Amino acid sequence: MPGWKLSYALLWGRFLFVGLMLLLTFGLFEVWPARLPTWFARWALQVLAVAFAVPFAVFAAYSLTTIGLQPSWWHDADRLSGFGGMTVLGLLSAPWIVVAALLRQIRGEAERQALAFDLERSEFERQALDARLRLLQAQIEPHFLFNTLANVRELVDARSPHASSVLDSLIAYLRAAVPRLHEPASTLAQELDLVRAYLEVMHMRMPDRLQFTLHADDAALPLFCPPMTLLTLVENAVRHGIDPAEDGGRVEVRVRVHEGRCLASVIDTGVGLAPVGNSLGTGLVNLRERLQLAFGGDAQLRLSALEPHGVFAELDFPAIRNAT
Repeated sequence: MPGWKLSYALLWGRFLFVGLMLLLTFGLFEVWPARLPTWFARWALQVLAVAFAVPFAVFAAYSLTTIGLQPSWWHDADRLSGFGGMTVLGLLSAPWIVVAALLRQIRGEAERQALAFDLERSEFERQALDARLRLLQAQIEPHFLFNTLANVRELVDARSPHASSVLDSLIAYLRAAVPRLHEPASTLAQELDLVRAYLEVMHMRMPDRLQFTLHADDAALPLFCPPMTLLTLVENAVRHGIDPAEDGGRVEVRVRVHEGRCLASVIDTGVGLAPVGNSLGTGLVNLRERLQLAFGGDAQLRLSALEPHGVFAELDFPAIRNAT
């Protein structure tokens, strides 16, 4: 090998050896000693240790790469000059390289902590939303049960012969419905089962004044739906639309999927919207808030009056398959 190539090879070998030794020093003092005085920062220890290790690393590099050469490198002016130059270069550059590495490390740690904080905050927000949904669901449960039991009481007070059969149907319905009140998620198929059971109970109470139909696309049945959503609209239609109407009326439930959205409508031919402002009842206010929480604001509840009388209520929310 020509002399100049050998010199370059030795030079790069010394640089690599010195760099490796300084890297090992940096890593060693990153974990040792385990505890430091509160007034002394670990990064300062690492910078000082690397600067202190530079001459020893250069000395070891020159000693290993000149074994067997005569004269010894510390007796050779050129090699001794190279040792001094490499030592000075190491002392000038190594601490700054360490500082740059520490800054990069600190920045990476800050980014990891920020990501962990964001994940923790997202988890807390999700838990808060879940708690809010459970609270709203707990509020709707007694509202629904008390309204339904009030209907049975009216039959008993009127000594209706249908009171016993309606009560039996209500008991069977509640056995199926109450456990679902506490479920965090439901499907439209389950919601339609509850709606059908509820309307059958109400039809037995007023067989000549209530008719109903249900229709749903097959694609809509497995979609996610907050519990008691459709039932709240149907109950509202029966209690505030059909029941007060002298001739009763009809309730029609339709569920369809269109362009990635689920459109669920409840249409009644009852007395229509109350003429008192634009305020909603407790159940509908609760429903609107539950929809906003469940779908992150990407849901709408629309109400409009029908001619000559009646109400058209429509839910519009993303068509998402229930994960459960």
